[in-house]
Amino acid sequence: MHIGFIEDTHLHGGTQIWVSEAVRAFIEAGHKVTLLAPEGSWVVDQSRGTGALIATYNFDDVVKEDKQNSNIWQNALEDCDIALCTVHPPRAGFHPSVFAARVIRKGNLKTHLIPKTGTIVPDYQREFYLPDENIRSSVVAIADFTRSYLIETYKIPEELVRLIYLGTDVHRFRSSESARREAEKRYPLATQSAPIVGSIGSLEPRKGHLVLFDAIKELTSSSLPTLHLMLVGDGPDEEMLKEKVKNMALSEHISFFPFTDQPNYVFERLDITVLPSLYKEGLPNVLLESLAMGVPVIASDIGGVAEVVLRGETGYLVEPGDSAELANALNEIWADQEKYTEMRSNARRLITERFNKENQFNKFLSYFHEVNFDD
Repeated sequence: MHIGFIEDTHLHGGTQIWVSEAVRAFIEAGHKVTLLAPEGSWVVDQSRGTGALIATYNFDDVVKEDKQNSNIWQNALEDCDIALCTVHPPRAGFHPSVFAARVIRKGNLKTHLIPKTGTIVPDYQREFYLPDENIRSSVVAIADFTRSYLIETYKIPEELVRLIYLGTDVHRFRSSESARREAEKRYPLATQSAPIVGSIGSLEPRKGHLVLFDAIKELTSSSLPTLHLMLVGDGPDEEMLKEKVKNMALSEHISFFPFTDQPNYVFERLDITVLPSLYKEGLPNVLLESLAMGVPVIASDIGGVAEVVLRGETGYLVEPGDSAELANALNEIWADQEKYTEMRSNARRLITERFNKENQFNKFLSYFHEVNFDD
């Protein structure tokens, strides 16, 4: 089977890491793989040397949807049995799944298009998920919340929406003494820091870092004076957030570290992972990775987060934007060390039993065979 990936972004977050890993996994399983993505993008760089066929286009120019760009996309997709397209925000009226559908229809290609999504954004259009009912197409949702929303709100036929969790690498994301020693070298912190809280991901407004800062300020001024926050990632808010830390007199309690494609070492340093997002989350990979490492999570109750952050079992859910509730949850999870230790075991067990990435890759392949056979 020939599997195509369409990844219309220069980002290097959890989705792109998953795509780069899926490229390798599907090639190792004996399948042919094509990656269609912007030239110079992170996912292209990661996929070189894997054996994948790589087709690139100009990120800014493709929005013209002209003949030149159509030819690039058609040449990349014409031999693909499956084209898995991540649903990204539209730009200048362009959306990759809609453009891919037009290319497939005009080129009379046999390719089955599968938009893949975990995030629900109210102003997204139905056509991003089911762009053309005259071509072979279906949708993969990576959270049950997302699947239900697509069916109930966008009225996409239930039989066209399949739930497949992404999963995580339970072998790679497993704590060990040697990895802990390496993590201490990579991420040096004051020895008295406890608990060590981590927020991993893009530094952008929707991630709610300012809400988290307010919670940190409250806690370090009262019940948790040695608490330390590790912010790991990059993005448009980085300089603003660093200035905010200075203005709030939190420099001793908050450290910034760059994006890493080896987050397992970050989790070795953490006692608690926090996802304070305000909106636009599906089921972030960072949560699966954290829980696989036995690190409980406190997260905003949005999207599919509640499918893995089980209240009182693997962590706590809080209302988006509520810094007081976030502070209370951090207090509660750390105050009862017996329950905290139980949560660590629960977290690891949940991921190994239900979110093993190897099993989930096989579920994707089974689905690809299913729809390809049906076609």
